[in-house]
Amino acid sequence: MSKSDIITDMPTWHNPDGAPLSCVEKIKVLNENFVELREMMQDALEDALLMGCDEEQFRAVMREVVAELENPYRPAEKKS
Repeated sequence: MSKSDIITDMPTWHNPDGAPLSCVEKIKVLNENFVELREMMQDALEDALLMGCDEEQFRAVMREVVAELENPYRPAEKKS
Protein backbone atom coordinates (compact mmCIF):
# COMPACT_ATOMS: atom_id res chain seq x y z
CA MET A 1 0.00 0.00 0.00
CA SER A 2 1.45 3.35 -1.02
CA LYS A 3 1.25 6.58 0.95
CA SER A 4 -1.32 7.89 -1.54
CA ASP A 5 -3.53 4.84 -0.82
CA ILE A 6 -3.27 5.51 2.90
CA ILE A 7 -4.16 9.18 2.51
CA THR A 8 -7.35 8.38 0.57
CA ASP A 9 -8.25 5.62 3.05
CA MET A 10 -8.44 7.81 6.19
CA PRO A 11 -11.15 7.10 8.71
CA THR A 12 -13.65 9.78 9.67
CA TRP A 13 -12.73 10.60 13.26
CA HIS A 14 -15.65 10.92 15.73
CA ASN A 15 -16.12 12.33 19.20
CA PRO A 16 -17.55 10.10 21.98
CA ASP A 17 -21.10 11.20 21.04
CA GLY A 18 -20.57 9.90 17.49
CA ALA A 19 -20.38 13.25 15.72
CA PRO A 20 -17.50 13.69 13.27
CA LEU A 21 -14.65 15.86 14.48
CA SER A 22 -14.59 19.21 12.72
CA CYS A 23 -11.36 20.79 13.98
CA VAL A 24 -8.93 20.71 11.07
CA GLU A 25 -5.86 20.68 13.32
CA LYS A 26 -7.15 17.73 15.40
CA ILE A 27 -7.97 15.77 12.24
CA LYS A 28 -4.53 16.57 10.83
CA VAL A 29 -2.77 15.22 13.97
CA LEU A 30 -4.95 12.10 14.06
CA ASN A 31 -4.30 11.42 10.37
CA GLU A 32 -0.55 11.92 10.75
CA ASN A 33 -0.49 9.53 13.72
CA PHE A 34 -2.58 7.02 11.77
CA VAL A 35 -0.24 7.08 8.77
CA GLU A 36 2.84 6.75 10.98
CA LEU A 37 1.41 3.82 12.95
CA ARG A 38 0.17 2.05 9.84
CA GLU A 39 3.57 2.33 8.16
CA MET A 40 5.35 1.10 11.30
CA MET A 41 2.97 -1.84 11.67
CA GLN A 42 3.40 -2.76 7.99
CA ASP A 43 7.17 -2.70 8.38
CA ALA A 44 6.93 -4.85 11.52
CA LEU A 45 4.70 -7.38 9.74
CA GLU A 46 7.09 -7.60 6.80
CA ASP A 47 10.06 -8.08 9.16
CA ALA A 48 8.20 -10.80 11.06
CA LEU A 49 7.34 -12.64 7.85
CA LEU A 50 10.88 -12.41 6.51
CA MET A 51 12.15 -13.90 9.79
CA GLY A 52 9.71 -16.81 9.52
CA CYS A 53 7.09 -15.69 12.06
CA ASP A 54 3.57 -17.02 11.63
CA GLU A 55 1.43 -14.25 10.14
CA GLU A 56 -1.69 -15.07 12.17
CA GLN A 57 0.29 -15.11 15.42
CA PHE A 58 1.79 -11.73 14.59
CA ARG A 59 -1.65 -10.29 13.83
CA ALA A 60 -3.05 -11.74 17.06
CA VAL A 61 -0.23 -10.17 19.07
CA MET A 62 -0.89 -6.80 17.41
CA ARG A 63 -4.59 -7.07 18.29
CA GLU A 64 -3.64 -7.85 21.89
CA VAL A 65 -1.40 -4.79 22.03
CA VAL A 66 -4.27 -2.58 20.85
CA ALA A 67 -6.71 -4.21 23.29
CA GLU A 68 -4.31 -3.59 26.19
CA LEU A 69 -3.91 0.15 25.52
CA GLU A 70 -5.09 2.18 28.51
CA ASN A 71 -7.07 5.40 28.35
CA PRO A 72 -5.29 7.74 30.80
CA TYR A 73 -8.10 10.31 30.45
CA ARG A 74 -10.99 8.13 31.58
CA PRO A 75 -12.77 9.66 34.57
CA ALA A 76 -11.98 7.87 37.80
CA GLU A 77 -14.75 5.53 38.86
CA LYS A 78 -16.58 6.44 42.04
CA LYS A 79 -16.00 4.10 44.95
CA SER A 80 -19.12 3.06 46.81
